[in-house]
Amino acid sequence: MKTIVLGKSGLEVTELGFGGIPIMRVTTDEAKTIIRHCFDLGVRFFDTAPVYSDSEEKLGAALEPYRKKVVIATKVWAKDAKGAAKELSSSFERLRTERLDLIQCHNISNQTDLDRALGPEGAYQVLVEAKAKGKVKAVGFSSHNPDIALKAMGLAEFDTLQFPFNFVEQEPLAKLFPAALERGMGIIAMKPLGGGLLDRADLCFRFLQQYPEVVPIPGIQAIGEMDEIVGYYKDRRPLTRKDREEIEGIRNQLGGRFCRRCEYCLPCEQGVQIPKILFVKPQVKRFSAKQLLSMSKASVETAEKCVDCGECVEKCPYHLPIPEMLKENVEIFRKFQDEHGAG
Repeated sequence: MKTIVLGKSGLEVTELGFGGIPIMRVTTDEAKTIIRHCFDLGVRFFDTAPVYSDSEEKLGAALEPYRKKVVIATKVWAKDAKGAAKELSSSFERLRTERLDLIQCHNISNQTDLDRALGPEGAYQVLVEAKAKGKVKAVGFSSHNPDIALKAMGLAEFDTLQFPFNFVEQEPLAKLFPAALERGMGIIAMKPLGGGLLDRADLCFRFLQQYPEVVPIPGIQAIGEMDEIVGYYKDRRPLTRKDREEIEGIRNQLGGRFCRRCEYCLPCEQGVQIPKILFVKPQVKRFSAKQLLSMSKASVETAEKCVDCGECVEKCPYHLPIPEMLKENVEIFRKFQDEHGAG
């Protein structure tokens, strides 16, 4: 596997990284096996965050014997200095390391968070001070909003940018990535599989291989997932005409209104399982009636608890009309049940 330097950070990483969200769904022993298998495959870049449940602890335990051979990135969710300092201190302990390679301001996607993180007594100052003291090597940020990301890059000195990028979400190519590269920033692509929505991994990673300056970090929760992805890096080939036609077909089918399963809408105070319900639409095309009923019935039933309070809409970084989409997906599920006699 090739390596690249993440811009002015100086961090040398593999062209393919490891996203740490899904390992919070498996046991510690399973997580160790998965993480170390990825290491054995050649992956040397691992990304996580405190808000990913126990992801930091699992990565720390799995990578402790290989600490000097890997690049570890984590984040601080708090936008204020006090909160960021507390999170950063805990991350050192959970990741079992005395120094972090990359620390990132997590999800700067609206003006309020931008002002708080980069303003007086903001999180950014804590991260810069940690870098000056040698506790971290580089400082970056993640975002889901290109306009806010551009503002952040203009207001502060960041080493890296982490942003959603896949063949459905190509908006960063126009202005955001060029601006980051002009500033010497490394670029990390989260959600290379559309948050699990895109099941054509071959198309996803052959598309991304066109942009060698961008490092994708797919979320991994099973050994076979990384085996498949690494296979596309061993057997490289450019996108064919047929590939591009299939990509365009998928883009047209999805449109711009779909859930990326970032789960920032959670928790719902009413107990509505929002991402699982919004995933029904693509599932009806991929699973049998029996499978879909088993996977989604209980989740769909929680939609009845929705009181249309709008909190999920405010928290969604993509500003999706979630209550409306919940109703649409419930209707799709009910229709599917009726058509297949699975009531």
